[in-house]
Amino acid sequence: MAKLTVLRVMMVLIAALLLAYAFAMAPRTTAEGRKEAPPDRVAAAGPSAVATAEPGSSLGPDRKIFPPAGKTFIGVMTHEGPHDFTAVNRFTAAAKRQPQVMLFGSGWASDTFDRTPFDRINDRGMLPMLGWEPWDYRLGEAAIKKGLPTREVDRLRNEQTQYRLSHIARGDFDSYLRSWAEGIKSLGYPVAIRFAHEMNGYWYPWCELVNGNRPGDYVKAWRHVHDLFRAAGATNVTWVWSPNNIWDDSLPELSTFYPGDAYVDWVGISGYYTTVFTPDYRSFDVIFDRIIKEIRAFSSKPLVITETGASDAYGRKAEWITQTFRLLPRYKDIIGVIWFEVNKEREVDWRIVSSPAVARAFAKGVADPRYQVTWSPDMLLRTKLED
Repeated sequence: MAKLTVLRVMMVLIAALLLAYAFAMAPRTTAEGRKEAPPDRVAAAGPSAVATAEPGSSLGPDRKIFPPAGKTFIGVMTHEGPHDFTAVNRFTAAAKRQPQVMLFGSGWASDTFDRTPFDRINDRGMLPMLGWEPWDYRLGEAAIKKGLPTREVDRLRNEQTQYRLSHIARGDFDSYLRSWAEGIKSLGYPVAIRFAHEMNGYWYPWCELVNGNRPGDYVKAWRHVHDLFRAAGATNVTWVWSPNNIWDDSLPELSTFYPGDAYVDWVGISGYYTTVFTPDYRSFDVIFDRIIKEIRAFSSKPLVITETGASDAYGRKAEWITQTFRLLPRYKDIIGVIWFEVNKEREVDWRIVSSPAVARAFAKGVADPRYQVTWSPDMLLRTKLED
């Protein structure tokens, strides 16, 4: 009887050990019902199995998204860009809020890749957005300094055959593009690229209406540049497709210039309250409603007002800013607003520091919790709207 009891005890112990072993090695189930692999299997799979993600993909558990749901970032563009932050400092003091994004331009004819401007922006707690322009902007600037007629200035700006869209698409600039792709990849933090903006106008050589470009050339050039960056592994880029606001009913539909959602992360819009063409007061709604509706017919990507500002020719600049910040919450799909903090001398002073009343109006607008956003380089950029 004693031997039988001992045998039973041994059998129970063996069964318990087998059960414990099976429980330890089998996949565990979380509270949500998902299967979770044992720790040793996760380790064997490498870090990419845990929490890495690139723009447009699902978030890892330790990555925050920029901007968060229900928030809108404030950005700034200045004449000096990241080479001199004096204007940014004045903007920040007037707004009583640090901008989270800084847009700056770079022309293909004059600029090779240099990480310094990106690092300077990043080090100040702002996301760098590169306005990347395939042309030689110096030709137009030189013509203006010489006092040449507007028609001649426009010709020198938009008739630059070297930079025809078909030349970009066929690979004429591939070595140049690869140098930038490798450089931006090496930064190790997110960068937004606003490539060949305002393509629906006539003032840049990448517009299909000038420079010997043909219908369809813009999309081909965009996709070529995008694919080259992807092939180089520069997946830290958020691509910003940015037309100008609609001002002429005779222009082609925007959809003809759209590369497709697979090639675009953010849709940007340039639009200003200006009295250059009409003395009529035009609210944010009047300026942007039409183009937003047209864009929404072919894309649901997040919207960014990539350039905006207001004239004060009729003393209504502060009023326009106040009204704009009242209207913006209605546009749930606008995730960012970038202010053009530039004094165009004889033309228009777009800056919020142009008067105390304007500065107060802007500071009051961005004081709303909706604009309480911070950016850090370990964040992922929002590439789709929240549900």
